[in-house]
Amino acid sequence: MATIHRLEKMFRRAGDLALDKSDLERLENFLRRKVQDLVLRGEANAKANGRDVVEPWDLPVTKGLQETIHRFRQIDAELQLTDYLSGLTALPPTDLAIGDNTGARLPELAGGLCLALAETFRITDPDLRNPAARDWDRAYRLFDVLL
Repeated sequence: MATIHRLEKMFRRAGDLALDKSDLERLENFLRRKVQDLVLRGEANAKANGRDVVEPWDLPVTKGLQETIHRFRQIDAELQLTDYLSGLTALPPTDLAIGDNTGARLPELAGGLCLALAETFRITDPDLRNPAARDWDRAYRLFDVLL
């Protein structure tokens, strides 16, 4: 099954949403930005604690994001999106080393962000079926405020 079809399936399950190929670029941009933001905050946390390696507990993962990561793991067992997400979670340039365990968690973090994004679309517009550019912009702004 092609990656876009697996992503479509995940978004249908998470928010009864339909994605098309134009949404794929928006999704990839969203994931790169948010993973980078989380890693940069993790770096600041590691520095504040006098360490030179970013560990998983340095990443600012909220309770809600942790829950979506857990749900992603269950969905990923069937859809196998981890390899695709690994390609999107290239590490941003940082002053500190990224621990192996931290790097290994980034694809699941991206998967959790995917589910959180789909749920955000549903919350902001319960009747939404196919997100338009304005819906993506609204979601970007919300995540920028919260993460």
